Amino acid sequence: MTKALLLFSGGLDSILVAKILMEQKIKVVPVCFKSLFFGCSLAQKTIKDLGLKLKIVDISKKHLDIIKNPKRSVGKGMNPCIDCHLFMIKTAKEIMIRDGYDFLATGEVLNERPFSQNRNVFTLVEKELDLEGLILRPLSAKLLPITIPEKKGLVKRSKLFDVSGKSRKTQIALTKKFKIKDFPSPAGGCILTDINYAKKLKYLFNKIPDCDSSDCLILKNGRIVWDKKIMLVIGREERDNRQILKLKKPNDIVLEPDNFAGPTVLIRGFGKEIKKAMIDKAVELLLSYSKKIPQEIIIKTSLKK
Repeated sequence: MTKALLLFSGGLDSILVAKILMEQKIKVVPVCFKSLFFGCSLAQKTIKDLGLKLKIVDISKKHLDIIKNPKRSVGKGMNPCIDCHLFMIKTAKEIMIRDGYDFLATGEVLNERPFSQNRNVFTLVEKELDLEGLILRPLSAKLLPITIPEKKGLVKRSKLFDVSGKSRKTQIALTKKFKIKDFPSPAGGCILTDINYAKKLKYLFNKIPDCDSSDCLILKNGRIVWDKKIMLVIGREERDNRQILKLKKPNDIVLEPDNFAGPTVLIRGFGKEIKKAMIDKAVELLLSYSKKIPQEIIIKTSLKK
């Protein structure tokens, strides 16, 4: 039986590709890559209606290295889309070879994302990774060179499509053909495209070049204040407070209001000594974002006495 490894985000395009290939009696195995900046929650949700088993591969560590040192240009945020895509395809190729798949499939649509989904990028990916003719893009296949699985008769080109551009008319029409009732709206799943987060991350990279996953993740969880190379994180809501505690490192200092409502504040010194003046500053910030402060203030701290 022909086997295809499908890069599966959980969006409509990848759902349709799964349906297109399954209609041709091809065994489809979807794989989702997760990192610090995007996950597989959507893929896990939408895969259920397809009756397929999802492979999840964590690429966080190597992906962070790519974000720190991209070879190619980035988008408006900190998103080096071409480098990221190359890395995911490279990882998928390794799985394809190891597990004996006949080809890779993606939900890419020609010119849907002009920066990362165009003929030049498609050609670049295939040549650089030695995958010429082994990546099938069913939604745009009729506008692209014929692939090896098509030449071998493993895939019928007549049942593939010629979609191009950002319009989703063809995809919406295909949901009726394949009886897809529920499907997600287009949405960016990568936080690197968020301008505010990208600014925080870029500043972190400049300040602390050897920052790790916890440093990147904690930027999502509150207000960030820097004092030279010491970072303070002030929770905005209860969810932030919980995440700050989860991401605490052994040498971090955490302050929590005990007898009043207010934010959790974390101080991270990145190996530098956290002096009393910095703790006092953290207390001031904690109080400035708190309400109904009692006369007697009690603040819990992780600081060892």
